[in-house]
Amino acid sequence: MRKLWKFAAIGAMLMLSLGLVAGCGNDQSTQKSDAPKVAVLDKSKLPSDVQAIVDRGTLRIGVKNATKGFGYQDPTTNEYSGLEIDLAKNMAAQLGVKLELTPVTAATRTALLDSGDIDAVLATFTITDARKKSWDFTEPYYTDHVGVLVQDSSGIKTLADLNGKTIGVATGSTSAKALVEAMVKAGLIPSESYNPKSFDPATWNTVVKFKQFDDTPAISTALSAKEIDAFCVDKSILNIYKTEGRSYIKDEFAPQDYGIATKKGSGLSKVAEEMVQRWKKDGTLQKLIESNGIAK
Repeated sequence: MRKLWKFAAIGAMLMLSLGLVAGCGNDQSTQKSDAPKVAVLDKSKLPSDVQAIVDRGTLRIGVKNATKGFGYQDPTTNEYSGLEIDLAKNMAAQLGVKLELTPVTAATRTALLDSGDIDAVLATFTITDARKKSWDFTEPYYTDHVGVLVQDSSGIKTLADLNGKTIGVATGSTSAKALVEAMVKAGLIPSESYNPKSFDPATWNTVVKFKQFDDTPAISTALSAKEIDAFCVDKSILNIYKTEGRSYIKDEFAPQDYGIATKKGSGLSKVAEEMVQRWKKDGTLQKLIESNGIAK
């Protein structure tokens, strides 16, 4: 379900407060935001595809809806919160348009971007060389690491303890590859058995096996049901599922840089990059990271 966030255009719209958020239709609501005021971009110099967004009056962003701290939709109020939600609001505010949020998963985000259903992805999307061949990414707005979550009763405490185990990962994510590479580096998987170009978690069965799921809540459920032995994904996402009776293994690995993804060669790519650079320079990004409780 999509959600429209309306940003008020007052006077010359030189400055907008990100605290103003609206619901669908004419029903107005206000959501607190710690983001600073931002200037609307000079609309006389926009690339044609960005001008089309302005003319349409809506910026469409794909976001997570079950990842607290990044993109989370409250099941009671349907309100969104998280770093990536705040950044999406910031983008829309600078363009002076409404914001339409579309829930995505690792399995659906690129298809929706390619089809034109969304203009950009802000959904814990890790930047990789392979992905940069198909989509543009901004410089990172957040860096995480991959971790492994297990039930305390499993006795699994290190990478070595994963030998012979089945690991739950999200379809379309880089977690399985990151785990195998970490185990190769640790000498737990023979290097000659791993080819990064042909690696496929669906068929991999050397030392560990993988079971793929469409979303992270399903992986957590499978871990509780003992359908899998461990849950592997970015630590920021795992934090949601680290409940009583569960622990991280000692090892964390594979830095994961998150960037805003846009269509290859689009004008929005350049505009988004300039926004991220500005957020870093003026302190907006760090402030939002801290206010969303994901500062390291």
